[in-house]
Amino acid sequence: MKRLRLTTSSSRWTAQHLQTQSRLGLSISNASVSRRCLTTESTPVSTPEAITTSILPDTPLPPSAHHLSELNTSPPPAAALTSAKLAALHARLALSKKIPLQTLARCLVTPSADQDKRFNNVNLALLGSTIVNYHAYEYIICKWPRLPQSVLFQALSAYAGKESLTQVSKRWGVEEAAAPGKEVDSGLLQWSVKQQDAVDTKWAHLRAEAERGDIEYRRGISSRIVLDDAFGDEMPVSKSPRSPEEHLAYCQSVAHSSFVQAVVGAIYAHCGRESAKAFVSSHILSRHLDPSELFQFKQPSRELSMLCMREGFEAPVARLESETGRASRTPVFVVGIYSGKDKLGEGAGPSLNAARKLAAMNALKAWYVYSPGHKVRVPSDMMEEGAKAWTPPHIDVGEIV
Repeated sequence: MKRLRLTTSSSRWTAQHLQTQSRLGLSISNASVSRRCLTTESTPVSTPEAITTSILPDTPLPPSAHHLSELNTSPPPAAALTSAKLAALHARLALSKKIPLQTLARCLVTPSADQDKRFNNVNLALLGSTIVNYHAYEYIICKWPRLPQSVLFQALSAYAGKESLTQVSKRWGVEEAAAPGKEVDSGLLQWSVKQQDAVDTKWAHLRAEAERGDIEYRRGISSRIVLDDAFGDEMPVSKSPRSPEEHLAYCQSVAHSSFVQAVVGAIYAHCGRESAKAFVSSHILSRHLDPSELFQFKQPSRELSMLCMREGFEAPVARLESETGRASRTPVFVVGIYSGKDKLGEGAGPSLNAARKLAAMNALKAWYVYSPGHKVRVPSDMMEEGAKAWTPPHIDVGEIV
């Protein structure tokens, strides 16, 4: 009898315990699917079939972060950790440890290789291009404050143009992949000739007359500043037909320049403004540029006369200083341009007119290429902590003609 009582009590206790667990499970499931209502009606209890339907809808779920790398056409981000070329490039550029290898690998993927913005470098390149152009602009304006706007465009292109940044990328030792794909090493630059860039980063407007194509209006400096891109180049309606060799060189320069811009954008995003400025100064602005080679004068004598009139100088006078072989086949004349007792320029040529024009050009170049020195302060220097008081740079009146 005692054994029967124990069995009965144990079965009764087990039945009560299971009933309690079932009630707890039902209350938990009801609480997980319950909703707060503003009405006074009670919320209906969902059946197990309804719970299953709400958790597993007919529409497919969005891909998880683990499957994102399977959707793109570039190497997966995890492959960057095993690439020796990528690690060598990271060390060769002396990048900070704050910049992960995955970000540097993304800088090497152009939109022509992978059109997905989550994996290509279009966003970083857009950010980096604005930073490079800003620091190049302020450096050029503060170092050569008298440059005409047309020459300023050419100087900016010499520092931050596609061809210039392509040379920078090749000097870094960046290697190219034969064709983009998932199996490519993450340390190789990936671009394609067949696909075009998905996003335009020129920040330019399409001219109405260029869209019509029947009338060509005169392009002045003001319209080039307002409508055209940072280098004063016009935005074409459609890309002009190129030969296969020219198209290949163009796509290659776009890929290399976008990589340099993306690296600057990555440094700005991970390390901050000062690190990005130091990188631009050491890799881009440290190259030598002679702005006197960018000038082309149509009427140098007239422009020099107008300059002397505007500045209150005496009218320029050309004087023959020396000559040799006047009656020979190769004569040489040396002509100097004087304003009063001050010598403005000197030029040598095979004739008197050629020597006079060259002397006027040298005098104008001496005026335009004025520089306060090699180490000039720029406005962005004031953003540093403990910066000295700002001394305004020389501001020129403007162009002569």
